[in-house]
Amino acid sequence: MSDDTSQRAIFATKIGAVAATVGSAVGLGNIWRFPYETGVHGGGAFIACYIVFVLLLGVPLLCAEFILGRGTRSNILGAFRDSSSGGRRWVGAGYMVILSSIMILWFYSVVAGWTLGYCYDSVTGSIAGMDSSEISDHFMEMTTGWRNVVLTVVFLLANAAVLLGGVTKGIERASNLLMPLLFVLLMVLCINSLSLDGLKEGMTFLFHPDFSKIDASVLLGAMGQAFFSLSIGMGCMTVYASYFNKESRLGRTALTTAVLDTLVAILAGVIIFPAVFTYGFSPEKGPALVFEVLPAVFGCMPGGMIWSAIFFLLLIVASITSTVSMSEISISYFEEELKMSRRNATILSSVLAMAGAVVCALSFGPLSDFTVCGMSMFDLLDYVTSNICLPVAGLIISVYVGWVVPARFTREQLTDGGSYPFPLYGVLMFVLRWVCPVAIMLIFLNSIGLL
Repeated sequence: MSDDTSQRAIFATKIGAVAATVGSAVGLGNIWRFPYETGVHGGGAFIACYIVFVLLLGVPLLCAEFILGRGTRSNILGAFRDSSSGGRRWVGAGYMVILSSIMILWFYSVVAGWTLGYCYDSVTGSIAGMDSSEISDHFMEMTTGWRNVVLTVVFLLANAAVLLGGVTKGIERASNLLMPLLFVLLMVLCINSLSLDGLKEGMTFLFHPDFSKIDASVLLGAMGQAFFSLSIGMGCMTVYASYFNKESRLGRTALTTAVLDTLVAILAGVIIFPAVFTYGFSPEKGPALVFEVLPAVFGCMPGGMIWSAIFFLLLIVASITSTVSMSEISISYFEEELKMSRRNATILSSVLAMAGAVVCALSFGPLSDFTVCGMSMFDLLDYVTSNICLPVAGLIISVYVGWVVPARFTREQLTDGGSYPFPLYGVLMFVLRWVCPVAIMLIFLNSIGLL
């Protein structure tokens, strides 16, 4: 398929569509955020709740985004505008999603840049032999200096290189290469974990749930992680679904995406927690677990810098598949609504991403004194997008597809025009109309401190 604006691009194969969709979902949320959320919330009980919420809420919301995307074959603005007779009244939600995707890309790219830095430091051995205190000092030095900016820009240039190839030759081709690589790296690191002395303790922590630990904090944390990990509310899945061919079965694709995304998150836990217990570190270190604790853990292992380099290469792969999908939200808008060429749309998107990301990177150093509501630009963007924009967008999508989009439209997409049965249609619509809105409101109220 041509990638020009006169004939909209479509993923060439079903495997390519699934690889791209899973790649969008799999990112730092699985390998960085999931392990520290699991550690903070007590291990197995949190994972059990997380899996329930992925299946109960995540899969229906993925279906909702797929319905909007493939049903309209349009960017996120057109997905709202063209999916119902009253859709024009909902296009404001599309603009919010575009803006939030750009803001997420600003701070997400900075974290992705850190993975580049740590991979390089592991390959060169510059962090070999450092204890956790020295690693913490090294991290502080990297994030407060100009190296932080350089790493961020390099990562975004790699992101732009993929996007310039278009949908089939860029996104699909990169996904077909990077997703198998990601799973190979995961398996190599998991095999290494099987040889560690802390394997039993780590596996018990992960897979032996103590249900007495489940409280409101665990439940809300698990729901929030399920939404974050599956990229719900970001618009990525809507845009990618607009590139699906007519034979893609939306329900099956949604379930496959959710299962593989969850598998990656759990495998990340298998990699991290046996190592953490083996060398006497606490699993409750929070966000510092990956960038301050794990390098010290790898340094204690035989051949530790090799394992460290493989792990941070894994993070790089996961990061770029996600940032590519986030960038595609604005690129598809620039192409279809502003009638720009693919090349110019990609350049504009990349320039906007770099401008904001550089400011975020500098907020750890030269711009650290510039704050809004007591937060640096990095922290502000993280808070606004994660705690406000994504829950609100997820709520809007759930309500819009559940109550506003015509039943004929949703049925046609879920059954591929009647070619395949979808016996759970009634259940799906009940969840979208009632269960998801209530759950999202709970997440939102908790995230802003009102619950």
